Amino acid sequence: MLEIKFIRENPQAVKEAIQHKNEKADIDQILALDQKRREIIAEVERLKALRNNVSEQIAQKKRKKEDASSDIAEMKNVGDKIAQLDENLRQTEAELEPLLLRVPNLPHPSVPVGADEESNVTVKEWGTVSQPTFTLLPHWDLGKKLNILDLEAGAKISGSGFFVLKGAGARLQRALINFMLDLHIRDGFTEVRVPYLVNSPAMTGTGQLPKMADDLYKIEDENLWLIPTAEVPVTNFHREEILTEEQLPIYYVAYTPCFRREAGAAGKDTRGMIRVHQFDKVELVKIVHPEKSYDEHETLLQQAEKVLQALKIPYRVRLLCTGDLSFAGAKCYDIELWAA
Repeated sequence: MLEIKFIRENPQAVKEAIQHKNEKADIDQILALDQKRREIIAEVERLKALRNNVSEQIAQKKRKKEDASSDIAEMKNVGDKIAQLDENLRQTEAELEPLLLRVPNLPHPSVPVGADEESNVTVKEWGTVSQPTFTLLPHWDLGKKLNILDLEAGAKISGSGFFVLKGAGARLQRALINFMLDLHIRDGFTEVRVPYLVNSPAMTGTGQLPKMADDLYKIEDENLWLIPTAEVPVTNFHREEILTEEQLPIYYVAYTPCFRREAGAAGKDTRGMIRVHQFDKVELVKIVHPEKSYDEHETLLQQAEKVLQALKIPYRVRLLCTGDLSFAGAKCYDIELWAA
């Protein structure tokens, strides 16, 4: 969530950023409610100062055996006004918070402005893409032929968007997970095992709620959600804590299954393993000093590249444009592979 002070001082920049990210947020309404909130707070403080001053006068009159009944009556009215203003403040803040939660993170100045993925920029390519002399099979046919991927079993057990790995396929996935964890641990990351279910404040803290609610799985009648990425529980480790500069940087790596409804992905990359409801992921999270965050972001990219370079898999790095950034993203690189 952006600080209201920042929005107040930079309303036009925030509006432009929202437009560039293809998002919607009512900044004018936010500013109006913010002004109302500040006016209420100022009036409450004025009345409380008045009450404190008159209360002292009442005490002095009582010590002198003077009549203070009119002052007492006046302060009762002041107390009633304060109570009403406090209620108005609660209502105003209740209106303001959901609007603030709809304001996306602002893109970094280095992010190219563009409407969609067509404006993403390739910033690096690594390796040579081989030119096979045989016909390439799509992975769903190859997996079936090798008896390592069973899409039909996944659909029978759970429905569309799920798959089963078996035999060498299951062992390969386990080996890749361990390989990635070991690589990152050697480079200074601390492995953590985290819950796969998190509460609403955790989802809100990473920008998943309320924006992405339709793409998430929620446990019925409970305030728990299946994680869409390990980023959610790992980033929330230090929520509501104050870390000293000496404690930074903190590097975490976590393996988890991830769960996404993919509600808006109908008909797009839905065959095979490309876009599914459950998948496995090794996540890297850095908690660093704000002034070093973008430098650390670059080294985070390099850390992820090490995996593919070690496996000798050609790839390219794409800098996402504003229109392709996630709601919470300020800058994002996609590492893309060639696959069938």
